[in-house]
Amino acid sequence: MSAYEYFGNRFGYPARAYSSLAFVVGTFSKMAFIVYLLGLTIASMTGWRLDAIVITVGVITTFYTLLGGLEAVIWADVVQGFILWLAILICVAYLLFLPPGGPSAAWAVSQGNHKFAMGNADLSFSRPTIVVFLIYGFFWYLQKYTADQTMVQRYLSAKSDKEALRGLILGAALCIPVWTLFMFIGTQLWAFYRLTGESLPAYITKADQVFPYFIRTHVPAGVAGLIMAALFGAAMATLSSDLNCISVVVVEDFYHSIWLQATDDRRLQMAKYFVAICGTAVVLLAIKLARSQGTALSLWYTISAIVAGGLAGLFLLGFLSTRANRQGAYAGIVASLMFTAWATLTLNGGSLVNLGRYNFPLHDYMIGAIGHIVLLVVGYLTSLLFQGTNENMEDLTLWGWLRRNSAVADLASARAK
Repeated sequence: MSAYEYFGNRFGYPARAYSSLAFVVGTFSKMAFIVYLLGLTIASMTGWRLDAIVITVGVITTFYTLLGGLEAVIWADVVQGFILWLAILICVAYLLFLPPGGPSAAWAVSQGNHKFAMGNADLSFSRPTIVVFLIYGFFWYLQKYTADQTMVQRYLSAKSDKEALRGLILGAALCIPVWTLFMFIGTQLWAFYRLTGESLPAYITKADQVFPYFIRTHVPAGVAGLIMAALFGAAMATLSSDLNCISVVVVEDFYHSIWLQATDDRRLQMAKYFVAICGTAVVLLAIKLARSQGTALSLWYTISAIVAGGLAGLFLLGFLSTRANRQGAYAGIVASLMFTAWATLTLNGGSLVNLGRYNFPLHDYMIGAIGHIVLLVVGYLTSLLFQGTNENMEDLTLWGWLRRNSAVADLASARAK
């Protein structure tokens, strides 16, 4: 079941097709980063060729995705989640106790060099300041938890709304300690080499390569193997889940909408074709990323902001407003696309198209957030001009959901009496 059926029911098929396409583009770019980072990590740990690792991982994951299903994806995520936590705690312990002076020395040198600082607190939107990251993170997670097939398919598998909400809250809450520990590992990795005075080899040219090198040179073979297995498992489980989601979205939102009489067998066959095609394209893009400059995280921030597609704004428009209609949604989509195109082309002082004073003046992480806001505002204001053309869509909004829940609660209470 495609999550974007909601947009089709709320605003018509064009909105469904647009949101599905935006999801496919964003998820495809994410998969390429996952394969690239896994290849970079394993290459740094083993000395194997990065291209060979990327191709092998892509081929194997694409193959077994053809044999999987949603239940397998979910339980694989559960298992790799526990392995991930175990690997994180082991890495933190090694980084704290290996350097001279132990945890106190590592903590002191990190704190003395402001490595625990949250970042630049200036109220500036043209640099990666705290406020820019907060805005970016808010809209990125809003889109992730409301209009992303990889998350929504998990809600749809829950037995009730209450269980779906519980899973949503738990997933969002766990992001905080996980990200905190990841950042802490990076900080203590810096402290380790500062305290020991060890130098990195010449082939370490990216910051992303330092941690795998540390694992290879300072972590015992058995533990390093466990960490490597966790990396493979986590990356490949995520990749297989995304491949599965893309095939579902493409088949249900595009193929089945054109060939209405397609049988289940035929749709399953087409889904497998899409998995194979997408898996091949992901490998090629990952190899391209391997030849790029800059850290993978910064590149991902930029790309994810640009390809956001305003989906969070479209969801808010449809879910919170009973007045929003398809005319408003389409106007908002066009406005968001026009803004994103202008901002992307004139980014960084007009690196692609220089319009002088009319270049996009803010940091590239702001593109996605503003795109969501543009779609929401333009969509709502335009909807007000076409009030007479909007059907009664309250049942597809938050207010309709609350009303139905209240009615169910009242009925249950009356039966209890």
